Amino acid sequence: MSADGPNRPGMVDWDLAVRVGSRLVGEGPQVSRTEAVEAVEELRAGAERSSPLVREFTGLEASERTAPVLVVDRPGWVQANADGFATVIAPLIDKLQEKKGTPGPLTEAIGSRITGVELGAMLGFLGSKVLGQFDPFHEKPGEQGRLLLVAPNIVHVERELHADPHDFRLWVCLHEETHRVQFTAVPWMTDHLRSEMSSIVGAVQTDPSELLGDAVRKIGDILSGKAEGSLLELFSGPEQRAVIERVTGVMSLLEGHADVVMDGVGPEVIPSVAEIRRKFTQRRKGVGGLDRLLRRLLGLDQKMAQYRDGAVFVRAAVDKVGMEGFNAVWAEPANLPTKQEILDPALWIARVHG
Repeated sequence: MSADGPNRPGMVDWDLAVRVGSRLVGEGPQVSRTEAVEAVEELRAGAERSSPLVREFTGLEASERTAPVLVVDRPGWVQANADGFATVIAPLIDKLQEKKGTPGPLTEAIGSRITGVELGAMLGFLGSKVLGQFDPFHEKPGEQGRLLLVAPNIVHVERELHADPHDFRLWVCLHEETHRVQFTAVPWMTDHLRSEMSSIVGAVQTDPSELLGDAVRKIGDILSGKAEGSLLELFSGPEQRAVIERVTGVMSLLEGHADVVMDGVGPEVIPSVAEIRRKFTQRRKGVGGLDRLLRRLLGLDQKMAQYRDGAVFVRAAVDKVGMEGFNAVWAEPANLPTKQEILDPALWIARVHG
């Protein structure tokens, strides 16, 4: 589904969201046309080169070229993610409209524009941060998702870190290509995550008036650090929180596994990998006040923890049962680690291999 297509869900002005996000995100660093062409070509080649490296390291067999690689600019990432949101939240919007009924034309127009601006602002903030992203929910015949590499952001960070551009670009490609392999070599993963998201929608509270009184206090607790969580969890009930716990475990696994692969393969093909990792890890900590506040609200602080905890889990599991034993995690949904097992890998090893 495209955000500007005929099947886009209502209640959001998708075109406005894309315009706002594209305006806020900016163009990124200044580069010459020659530099831009070189970066795009090198990222495409890096993704291609990464496929056999990931396969050899992980033992996961993924079909070649089943998920296209798109090297995009910042507005291109905004458009792609507006498309993705349109697909993901369509069931929720259907449920809200079923409960509330179809609003009048004026109410719908005003509400959709407000929501469009809010979504655009979020995409504008994230669009300047993301280096790459695998979209498993991209729907097109013959394709299993798509891989997005955001060239301006990659160039911005490599300059900020004073990293070797060739090394840094391949390092990013290794991480993102690992995500492509995870989803294409494990064909049930996309449907599993889609099912979990449907469970969240099924349990959602559809009457905002029931939750509004508690919202301000919860937002204050999140921003002040008194409570963990994000806007995603702000209005979730017990059933939704249980699903979010499971999804957190899966995302920690996927992110941590990709980090382990990029660092495991790196020394063989990326001479400066140790320096890149050290600088990149330090950069994750060095955010400003506004950036830190938005990251907390959007749950990005939790995402950083997912990289760290997931990588510790993967390394501990591989150390105990080897890569082949660890790959039991991909056999079926029941073998996925829980959030608790991510923090205590021995529990997963005992459950799956005991």
